[in-house]
Amino acid sequence: MTLLRDEDLTAAFDHAARSYDALVAANPGYHAHLRRSVRRLGLPGNGAGLRLLDVGCGTGASTAALRAVLPAARITAVDASAGMLRRAAAKPWAGEVTFVRAPAEHLAEAGVTGPFDAVFAAYLLRNVSDPDAVLAGMRELLVPGGRLGVHEYALRGRRTDRAVWTLVCRGLLRPAASVLGDGDLYRHLWHSVLRFDTADRFAARVRAAGFAHVRALPLPGWQTGITHTFVARRPQAAR
Repeated sequence: MTLLRDEDLTAAFDHAARSYDALVAANPGYHAHLRRSVRRLGLPGNGAGLRLLDVGCGTGASTAALRAVLPAARITAVDASAGMLRRAAAKPWAGEVTFVRAPAEHLAEAGVTGPFDAVFAAYLLRNVSDPDAVLAGMRELLVPGGRLGVHEYALRGRRTDRAVWTLVCRGLLRPAASVLGDGDLYRHLWHSVLRFDTADRFAARVRAAGFAHVRALPLPGWQTGITHTFVARRPQAAR
């Protein structure tokens, strides 16, 4: 299968926006795992005085995780899909949350400028055409010592992990998505995970983008070996 990219992928997310929240709600632990990944950033207190960037916010699940863990932080949430962003912006938000429509590759053109104390990206890097360029751009948006958190489907590399992921996609995601008319997007989801970096390889990619203290941390439940939190920091000193 040819993976969806750029405008085609954005259009697929636009179409899926109406039912996206219902589908992710059927994933056990989805929201709890996002909150766990935010806590793994290790940011202090309730986020007071911190400026956070949520890249690829979708309908706002990752934004809600940031807000739940760091309720006093200022959040800029960005997504390329107008449909997903409308869903996110229509939800009630406590505190300072700003939504911006922009692809991850062109944040500056949309007025998204740093420095940020942390950048968080959930289920994003697997979907961009040039993950190395996006990671490098995120690094430049961080303060020295700023934190990166990536919450992503990145398989551990075992055959059983691929088998479990395929079983979930064939048995649950694809049938539901086909009924909703979003089969192309969820076929992309299935195959993009299989073709993406393993967890170790993605951690190496993050290091190559200039980050330090890189760690790949598994998530619990059925997603163990399938979904990881990657945490890293921009070095204090210039490279």
